[in-house]
Amino acid sequence: MNEFVVAALYKFVSLPDYREMREPLLQCCLDAEVKGTLLLAEEGINGTIAGSRAGIDTVLDYLRTDPRLADLQHKESYDEKQPFYRMKVKLKREIVTMGVEGIDPNKVVGTYVKPRDWNALISDPEVLLLDTRNDYEVEIGSFKGAVDPKTDTFREFPDYVSEHYDPQRHKKVAMFCTGGIRCEKASAYMKQAGFEEVYHLEGGILKYLEEVDEAESLWQGECFVFDNRVAVTHGLEKGHYELCHGCRRPIDDSDKASPHYEEGVSCPACHDTLSDDQRQRFRERQKQVELARQRQVAHVGAPPPARQRLNKRAADKG
Repeated sequence: MNEFVVAALYKFVSLPDYREMREPLLQCCLDAEVKGTLLLAEEGINGTIAGSRAGIDTVLDYLRTDPRLADLQHKESYDEKQPFYRMKVKLKREIVTMGVEGIDPNKVVGTYVKPRDWNALISDPEVLLLDTRNDYEVEIGSFKGAVDPKTDTFREFPDYVSEHYDPQRHKKVAMFCTGGIRCEKASAYMKQAGFEEVYHLEGGILKYLEEVDEAESLWQGECFVFDNRVAVTHGLEKGHYELCHGCRRPIDDSDKASPHYEEGVSCPACHDTLSDDQRQRFRERQKQVELARQRQVAHVGAPPPARQRLNKRAADKG
């Protein structure tokens, strides 16, 4: 039986007092024994948390007592284990990092498309379908016919669009991401750049996988998520991918069969990029993980470089 509720949430809304919101929100999460990461910025809130049913409900109810967040939407999935190690509430310039001044989904945004209506939209041959996620996410799954921008971070998306697409030639554009936040902000950027018909998947891939039957689905593969589940499938069931602890990319059985794979150290994607010092530290960490496993206790000692890479990606998630 799945014990932990995983709640992904975001909302673009003006929060000029976001700094003052941090400590009370963090205390609420700690009191409710909820873990994860929430980002606060003047433009809104974003994050994923996990805990008991009662704990998650407590935090969501607390957030919705703020009139500005009264209609806050969230998406739920479940896990047998707590997928996060600790609780953090971070203050940011943006709740999803694009790095372009003046882009405000609170002022202008594209057209929301419900998951049930998404297939019809993206089956239109005149629609340009853009995956706004990063390359390591696209590698394990995407919608049929979607364009992969091959970006390493969301910051690269505006430059990709300006270099490859023209509002005069690309009349209809549809975009999607994991939970809806990146494609919503991307739609605001594209509207400001002059694209007229801009659509984005409401609730993101996660909502689509939750609501659309696999037999009708145009999704291919699995969906990368920013917690210890690594990836989910239709019905938001846990997928079969694991994380490489050297680069934090998703890996499968074929990656683990490579001579460049070393458990807890490297995979084919990062084998040639690690320094000798990193390999030594990762091997020592893996030794401690195995000792903890033998003692049947949890080990959370990911070295700072790997954890920082994951946190950087988490700041771009959604």
